[in-house]
Amino acid sequence: MRDQVTSMRFDAISVLPAMFSALTDHGVVGRALGRQLWQFKCWNPREFASDTYKTVDDRPYGGGPGMVMMVEPLLRTLAAIRADQQSSGLTPSPVIYLSPQGALLTHAMTRRWLRSGGLTLLCGRYEGVDQRLLDHAVDEQISVGDFVVSGGELPAMLLIDAVVRQLPQVLQDAQSAQQDSFVDGLLDHPHYTRPESLAQGAVPAVLLSGHHRDIEQWRRRQSLLVTAQRRPDLLRRASQDGRLTSADLSFLASQDLMGVLD
Repeated sequence: MRDQVTSMRFDAISVLPAMFSALTDHGVVGRALGRQLWQFKCWNPREFASDTYKTVDDRPYGGGPGMVMMVEPLLRTLAAIRADQQSSGLTPSPVIYLSPQGALLTHAMTRRWLRSGGLTLLCGRYEGVDQRLLDHAVDEQISVGDFVVSGGELPAMLLIDAVVRQLPQVLQDAQSAQQDSFVDGLLDHPHYTRPESLAQGAVPAVLLSGHHRDIEQWRRRQSLLVTAQRRPDLLRRASQDGRLTSADLSFLASQDLMGVLD
């Protein structure tokens, strides 16, 4: 049974491997790693540098600020990863470069990667990575948003967390991952807990009613409203993909929100 739940493996290439302790030592993902529900290895390309200074970056051709990560140490790192994967009986995993130039990370991507068995995540630093490495050794480039951070470690941790939390047995309640935002193409509905009444407002009466059908209807309608207000693009996509029911469309019409779908 244990072999079946350890098939998801992540290999990260990073010059700052200690950063990943924020993911591997804490929270549900860290606990899942301790229970061997997934596997993680971090590879520092400095260990595969050819000079005594462990150099992995150099000045860019053509001039300009900053430094660029070199091809050769990264190629040797990838070769070591592939050899280690093969010795473990694993197929070499796709190589993902975390980059603001990549495709935007989506829930659909995380579902696809769940079936891949693992990923190799290249975390860039400095001004980026030599294009020749990207052209010949990287399968996909992924961005976590239209902004720039100092390196790929934080985006890589976001990606790993988004995938791992969907693995069987990671979350205490298996339904939790099925009720998140984006799972059905919409944003999540509002949530409430104790106490029932505060100066800032009361819990909606329907959630206290015990009528499960009414509660589910309220939650669905709230999800539609939140998505229409905050991410109308998601609502349009859900409509185009046939994810909206006739009841959904009737509710949107009653709220004068059908124009959002245009």
